[in-house]
Amino acid sequence: MIFRTAVEHAKKHPGLIPQLFFICLGMGGATMYLIRLAKGPHVTWNKTNNPEPWNKLDPTYQYKFVAIGTDYKNLKKDGPEF
Repeated sequence: MIFRTAVEHAKKHPGLIPQLFFICLGMGGATMYLIRLAKGPHVTWNKTNNPEPWNKLDPTYQYKFVAIGTDYKNLKKDGPEF
């Protein structure tokens, strides 16, 4: 019903088409980013199976979305084993 109303308005006012496109693009991008965050190493969905998943990560794991000045291949673990 909402989609049909949006199409009817877009037919009456063609200037709304780019606006609707960018709204859908932004909502899709935000949804994909939230899914990426939910699958990250700092989120625990199953506390009985793996209560602290961040302790089992390799020191070369790239945490950041974009790492410009960090070479993760040459990092060494600094700290105790848990």
